[in-house]
Amino acid sequence: MKQKFRIFKNDDNRLIIQEFGELDKDVLSLLCEESYEDSRIAAAVAGGKEKVIAALRTKNMYPPRGHAEKIAEQVMAFYESHQTEPVEITIDEPAASYKEIMSEEFLVDIEEEEDDAEIIDDLLDEDFDGESDEPDDIKIDSSIKIADDDAVDVEDEL
Repeated sequence: MKQKFRIFKNDDNRLIIQEFGELDKDVLSLLCEESYEDSRIAAAVAGGKEKVIAALRTKNMYPPRGHAEKIAEQVMAFYESHQTEPVEITIDEPAASYKEIMSEEFLVDIEEEEDDAEIIDDLLDEDFDGESDEPDDIKIDSSIKIADDDAVDVEDEL
């Protein structure tokens, strides 16, 4: 799904971020619009990208990490350049998701994967020495106890 984020300030000098999504082919629909206090966002910009991401995320607008970073970078550039014209960010979600999945932090080392497979194989070995299936030999630590007198023969009850 293609998404577009539009960043601008309204007449009341509040930061507005609009999120558009491609619900129909080649048609972007407004999904969400959030309004932020200018002083709050300006303070977050001074604190760095992580502060901006935290300030921009709300109950209604909580983009994934990759999207949030791009939005935060544009908001920081918007404030630092004292821009008055709206800024738009277009994200093609399948391409963005693929990049996040293939990033180094998500790649698994093949040797580690083989070590994990060996550990699982060792757990699945059936070298269990337990010979007895007698109920007296099985120790269960439970608060529920079944009395021997309460045993019911199913055929008698029917």
